[in-house]
Amino acid sequence: MADQLGGLVGGVLIGLAGAIMLLGAGRIAGVSGIAARGLGLGGGTMSRSSAWMFLVGLPVGALVAALLGGKVGPLDYVPLPAVIVAGLLVGFGTRLGSGCTSGHGVCGVSRLSQRSLVATATFMASGIATVAILRAAGVAL
Repeated sequence: MADQLGGLVGGVLIGLAGAIMLLGAGRIAGVSGIAARGLGLGGGTMSRSSAWMFLVGLPVGALVAALLGGKVGPLDYVPLPAVIVAGLLVGFGTRLGSGCTSGHGVCGVSRLSQRSLVATATFMASGIATVAILRAAGVAL
């Protein structure tokens, strides 16, 4: 039950952060767009330093939440090359799809963007299919 509560609290905080950013700064909290801005690959009104502050805050916030929840441990179940390949594929996919799960799923769906509704449905279907295939192959739990 604590895991579900943590997911609920995390989801509410993500939605709240997205709403604050949209209402306060007039920007959509899409991480891929902010990452592109931080790396100088994308345009926009956000300064590069603000983009980096946002990007650094993501893992720091996750670490703080993990420390508060007492769930800090090594991530030794995924080989580093797989993480790198997965990251590159996600980066390619977010550029191809004009956004990532946070931008489309959290911010776009809340604005009833048709593009985001389609993208989010595609993300979810792909994720469900991937888990089903990995479970059938005995790779995932």
